[in-house]
Amino acid sequence: MNTISIKIRMISGVLSMLLLSNCTKDFEQLNTPPTSVVTIDPGLLLSGVIKDGTFAEGGELPNNKFGSWVQHWAGGPVVPVSRYIESAEDNIWEQHYALIRNLRQIAQELQGQEDSPTGKSKLAIAKIYEVVIWQRLTDLFGDVPFSEVTNDPTSIVVTPAFDSQEQIYTTLISWLDESIARLDAGDNTYGSADFFYGGDVAKWAKFANSLKLKLGMRIRFANPQLAQQTVESAMNSSIGLLASNNDNAAVPTYNNAQAENFNPMLSQYVRGSSDLRYLANTLIDQLKADDDPRLPLLVQPTVNSVAAGQPDYAGLGVALTDNELAQIIRANYSTASLSTWFSQTFAPIPCYALTYSEVSFFKAEAALLGWGATSADTETFFLEGVRAAFALPPYNISSLPGTYVATALSLEGLTDEQKLEKIQTQKWIHLFGRNYEAFAEWRRTGYPLLVPGNNPGSTNGQIPRRAIYSTQEAQLNGTNYNNAVNRMSNGDTFLSRVWWDKRTE
Repeated sequence: MNTISIKIRMISGVLSMLLLSNCTKDFEQLNTPPTSVVTIDPGLLLSGVIKDGTFAEGGELPNNKFGSWVQHWAGGPVVPVSRYIESAEDNIWEQHYALIRNLRQIAQELQGQEDSPTGKSKLAIAKIYEVVIWQRLTDLFGDVPFSEVTNDPTSIVVTPAFDSQEQIYTTLISWLDESIARLDAGDNTYGSADFFYGGDVAKWAKFANSLKLKLGMRIRFANPQLAQQTVESAMNSSIGLLASNNDNAAVPTYNNAQAENFNPMLSQYVRGSSDLRYLANTLIDQLKADDDPRLPLLVQPTVNSVAAGQPDYAGLGVALTDNELAQIIRANYSTASLSTWFSQTFAPIPCYALTYSEVSFFKAEAALLGWGATSADTETFFLEGVRAAFALPPYNISSLPGTYVATALSLEGLTDEQKLEKIQTQKWIHLFGRNYEAFAEWRRTGYPLLVPGNNPGSTNGQIPRRAIYSTQEAQLNGTNYNNAVNRMSNGDTFLSRVWWDKRTE
């Protein structure tokens, strides 16, 4: 029951011991007791990184920062960035580079086993997950230190250059191709330490190929040629893509263990601020307008409507002004459901990193473009994506209501642009709680159409397009930081756009 927590604590203790060790050989010999741990189990490292990396996308602060920007959550004055007030993201920056350091420690632990069955597939899996972390980091900030980031902990680069996002994406795609080619079902794997697939190499190959599809679609409007080449390669690969919810990449959660092992949404409810539990009006209005069956499973009726005997759902506005906030009566607004997301008695909800539903939506978009499929396949892929989303916890809806299909999901008579809006709106709902991905997909496509809140903040009332670099880079890596900032149209601000964010310029 407490396996995740135990593993993470072990990793933290071991890494602390390693970081405190001396670099000089003689001092290392003098300061290292005979019983000291001098190696780390790669499986423990992978467990910790996958758990922390997956959980990082949800929870109180991501929900009320980026989740507020995409209007899933209302945010509020406790989280100023939700009101478009600029602030550097030091913690997110350090968190992601710490994950990358731990993944690269796996390569140190398996040094010399790169071509051996004992290490080859393990290293490939670690590299595939490293792509996940790098993509999230560059999607959020834009250009970041990448090629000069330390591989060897004994030779640290303290002032790395910032690579262009375009070059980072090109490299990440090549890493996936190389890693897929090195996966071998006959090799040793991580076994139960692999929270996603329990060491199933074939599923890791499909995950990597699906990730490649995602990377290709992300750069659709920035480099159409590379995007098409990447998407078609993934769509046509004999390896296949995630093909059902059984292929989803997810970390299990526990409701009867330490709060660190709760789903991040439940942890938010148990340990977070009661002011940050409210959902945005845009999300709730969309669910109500479509008569979406997920509404009562995702949203809690307002306190006052229940007291009046007429349960109803109402979302709170985002980025409210001080005057608007002063008039809020919270009993008139809805939180996430107290029966599902915010319930400790509901069956534990897994924490997802990539799903069959997402892949289906990407395939539907690719079919619209004729990339690896035909336009006739669009509706099939689209409906597969919605069915898969409905079937996941906490909704567990096994079939789509006919009226919902005929209205909210019908593509009949629509232009390709209108079809894309339908696809992206369903993806946006599905990505509830997956804030980094929801924010990236909204910026990439411009859908769903979002109206900013009224607070001007630092953006003159515009929804932010990126996060602000860590203050540590400006202070300790100033030359390279300034070079990166000078490449941006609006400097290190919310309104500069990352390279692939071309759609709504």
